[in-house]
This record gives sequence, structure tokens and C-alpha cells, in this order.
Amino acid sequence: MRLLLLAFACLFSLQGAALARPAAAEEPVITVTLLGTGAPPPLADRFGPATLVQAGGQTLLFDAGRGSTIRLWQLAVPGSALTATFLTHLHSDHVVGLPDLWLTGWVRGPHGARSQPFRLVGPPGTTDLAHHLEQAFAADVRYRIAQGLPPEGARIAAEEFAADGVVHDQDGVRVTAFRVDHGRAVDHAFGFRIDYQGRSVVISGDARPSDSVLRFATGADLLIHEVAFATDEAEASAPGVALILDTHTRPREAGRIFATARPTMAAYSHFARPAQGGFAPAPLSELIAQTRETYDGPLTIGEDLTAFDISAEGVVTVRTPRP
Repeated sequence: MRLLLLAFACLFSLQGAALARPAAAEEPVITVTLLGTGAPPPLADRFGPATLVQAGGQTLLFDAGRGSTIRLWQLAVPGSALTATFLTHLHSDHVVGLPDLWLTGWVRGPHGARSQPFRLVGPPGTTDLAHHLEQAFAADVRYRIAQGLPPEGARIAAEEFAADGVVHDQDGVRVTAFRVDHGRAVDHAFGFRIDYQGRSVVISGDARPSDSVLRFATGADLLIHEVAFATDEAEASAPGVALILDTHTRPREAGRIFATARPTMAAYSHFARPAQGGFAPAPLSELIAQTRETYDGPLTIGEDLTAFDISAEGVVTVRTPRP
């Protein structure tokens, strides 16, 4: 059944994009890889939220959920190669992979240890997070410096932002942060838009339906949006389920955003499928069906290691992970 659902999703993902694929392969302007598409539950097939963006010789990571370092290793991308890591917000499922990412990129990698500080960019609280990580691992860092690792590579260079604006602009690669609504309990939650050579990618972050996502995503080449869905029975019977759904975007709501923004490719990642109260998670077929009630354009149901190549002409080619 899972294979059938994935085949169904892939069929939609290629609608309108693969038909325009150029005859000869060309180097993509931007490549995006979903390293982790899950949420807090520790699922082996959906690691914590993390998205890799490669453009202009730069390697940018957005969020560092559980297992992000493992996924990078699978792609032969060493942690030492990261230009910067950006955080949408400070919920644990988005940052719990940071210690591994930071330290493993310094300690070991296929191309040697990182010798420059680990650049971390995020909302208010990021500097405190970095400081306390350095404190928590001070003994380990001290041991490894004594073994000969470069001290500067163990430092976290943290930067904070608290409003919409450009947070990275280097050699033509520009990253813009924009505020989103993740519920009253979260003071600072952001999405990101990445621009390079006229091509663009938007990552919603954790967000309820948001005008800001629409504003930044309209006409983008790729819009990666979070989604939360559950069975009607679970939502009606388990109060915790409704609470989770109310701080995220439901499929029909996401479909309306896709239909208005009209990206070349819309993609789902960070699947929140609450199943409290003994109810089973809602099936992906229901996610697709509900989205199709409000949106009829190209759609990819992301998996871990699903990748998107964006050409100079704006063609988005989807590469699905091998089984």
C-alpha cells in the first residue's frame, strides 16, 4: 500500500515539471534535499526536520532535527562543509541534532575536520542555545583539542535575528527570513526564502496558514511547506490532536496556499500526524485527497532524501530516494 501511495504522489510531483525537462542534463542552479521530513516521533524512515540547500558553491542547512548528520553523511556532504545552519524556531525537534552536527563536523569527516567556527543563525534564544551547548560539551572539546584538533573549529559563531530581513548575503546567494505564526506559545517562528541567479526556494517553517508565506512564496520555483493532519475521529476525540493541528497547517489550508502562490513545484515536508488516544495516524492518501480539494498543481509528497534540482530556466526536477 505504501508503494502505491508513493507512486501516486510521484505522479503528481512530475505534473508540469518533468514535461519541461531539457533534453541534455545541465548543472542545476539550486539543489534542495529533504534530509528529514518527520516531526517529534522518532521514526526510522522520517528523521527530524532538516533541509539542505546547495547553491553558488555554498551548502546551507535549514533546521537540524534528529539524524541530520546521518543524512548528510549518506549524501557524502561532510558537516565541515556547511556554510551556515539556519533555525526556523527553537522547538526541540528542530534543534536536537545540533550537537551531533556541530561536533561531528569538527571531529571527523571525509575531507577532514572543520577548522572554522560553526556558523549558526536563528531567532532570539539561539545565542543562549549555542553558549550552553559549548558549556555542556566543554570536557569533550578540551580532550579533543589536546589530541590535536583545531580549537577554532569547536567554536559556535551564533547570530540572531528578530524580524523580517536578509540574514545571509554572500556571492549572490541571499537568504531572507520572514515571521510566521506557530501559535501563541511560540514567540519567534520564521520561514526562509533562498534566492540565487533568479531562482528561488521558500521553506515555510512551522506555521499556521500565513499571509507572510504567501507574500514570499508567490511565484517561487519551489515551495516546501509543513503539514499536519489526523483522522476525523482522532481530532474529535483526542484534545491533544486538535491542539497540534491548530498550530500547524492542515492539507486543505496548504492547498489554498499552493493554489494562490502557484510555485513551479509545491512540496510537503515535516509531516505532523498526531495519533493520541489510541488512534492510528492518518494515511498519506488522505493527505493527498484533502490537498487536491483546493489545489490542482504540481505536488511532491516529500520523503527523507527526496531532492529537487532547479535549472536556470526554472525547471524543477524531482529525484526520489532509492529504496
